[in-house]
Amino acid sequence: MLPEGWLEGRVSNLVSALETGVSVNGENRPKKPDEKAVLKVSAVSYGCFDKNACKVISNEELKRARINPKAGRIIISRSNTGKLVGASVFIEKNYDDLFLPDKLWQMVPKSHSDMRWLSYILSSKKSRYAFSNLATGTSGSMKNITKSELLGLKIFIPPLPEQKKIARTLSTWDKAIETVEKLIKNSKTQKKALMQQLLTGKRRLPGFDKLWKKGYLGDICLFKGGSAFKEVYQGEPEGKLPFIKVSDMNLPGNSIYIKYANNWISESVAKEIKAKPFPAESVVFAKVGAALLLNKRRILEQETIIDNNMMAAIPNNDCNTNYLYQLMLTIDFAKLVQDGVVPSINQSSLSRFKIWFPKLKEQQQIAALLTTADKKTETLQQKLDCLKQEKKALMQQLLTGKRRVKVDVDG
Repeated sequence: MLPEGWLEGRVSNLVSALETGVSVNGENRPKKPDEKAVLKVSAVSYGCFDKNACKVISNEELKRARINPKAGRIIISRSNTGKLVGASVFIEKNYDDLFLPDKLWQMVPKSHSDMRWLSYILSSKKSRYAFSNLATGTSGSMKNITKSELLGLKIFIPPLPEQKKIARTLSTWDKAIETVEKLIKNSKTQKKALMQQLLTGKRRLPGFDKLWKKGYLGDICLFKGGSAFKEVYQGEPEGKLPFIKVSDMNLPGNSIYIKYANNWISESVAKEIKAKPFPAESVVFAKVGAALLLNKRRILEQETIIDNNMMAAIPNNDCNTNYLYQLMLTIDFAKLVQDGVVPSINQSSLSRFKIWFPKLKEQQQIAALLTTADKKTETLQQKLDCLKQEKKALMQQLLTGKRRVKVDVDG
C-alpha cells in the first residue's frame, strides 16, 4: 500500500543522468598524494567507499579520464560479482584526484531528490534482490545491469523534506556503527601488539624473571586429526556429542569457544563409526583446503568429535589451553603448507615448529591478559551486531512508509 503523500515512481524520476567513467590503464600500487588514479570496481560495496582501491594512472592516460567522484552523488557498480552488482555508495566529498572506470556509474540528482535517501533505497534488501534478478552475464564471477534496468527500478518516493529526514535518521545509525567499527579495529590492533610482546617474552609480567625454554610446539601439546563423518549420520540437532566441521567455527557464538554445532551424534553412533571425541579445552583448526589459510583457531568447550578436515592440539600438563590458543593464533599456516594441489598441513610439521615458552604460571598470566583483550573486542562486536540489526529493521520501516518521520515545517 502506498503511504499517504508518497508517489509510486522509478529511479529515473530522481536522477537526471548517469555519468560513465572510462577504462584506462594503471599501475596496481598505492597512490602517492600528488598522483591521479582510476578506481577499481572493488572501491564500491554496499554503503562503503574505499578510496584506496585504485590504480595509479600516467599523465598520458589522464587525458582520457573524465569523471571524478563528487559530493552528494551516488556511485553504483554496473558490473561486478553476482553479490555486488548494483552495489552503491553515497559520496561525502569531492575526489579530484580519482576517476571512475567504465564499470562504475555516478548518479546526477534532480532538484527534488535527496541522494543520501536514495542510497539507502538502493542498498535495501528489496533493491538488492531486484538487481540480483536483473543482472545478466555468462561469467560465473561477473554480472551486469543496464542503464534502463537501473533507471526503471520501481520505488516509493516520499516528498523531499521526508526524504531528507529519513536520510538524517539513518545516518545517525551509520555514524554509531562507524564509531564501534573503529573501536573494534583499535582493539584488535592493540591486542596484536600485546601478543607480539607477551608471546615472545619481549615484555615480562611482574613477578616473572625465569628464562623461557626453547623447544617445539610438540613439547606442549599433541596434534591429532579428526574422523570421517558419514552423511547418513549428519543433520541431527541433538545428541550426546557434537560433531563439528570447519564451518561450525563460523557459527554465531563460536568466535573463541565452540559452544554450538550443526550436527550431534550419540555415543553408540560414535562407537560404530570409530570416532573418538577430543577432550574439552583442545584447540581445533582446519587442516586442509583454503580454510586453513584463514588461520582460525577455536577452543572446545566440551568433549567433541571433529571431522577429518580438522585437527586438534591437545595441551599437556605443562601447557595452559588459553595460552596455546593465543600462541597458535600467531602461527601462519601458509608457511607450513605441504606441496600439492590442495593446501594442507600435517602433525609432524606442526609438532616441529620452533617456539620459546615460559612456565605454566606465567602462561596463565599471559593468557589472562590476552583473553581480557578478546572479551573487550567480543563485547564491541556484539554491540556492532545489535546496531546493524536495529538499523536494518529501521530501514525496513522508514523506507516503506510503515513508520513515518515527523517533518519540520522548514524541512
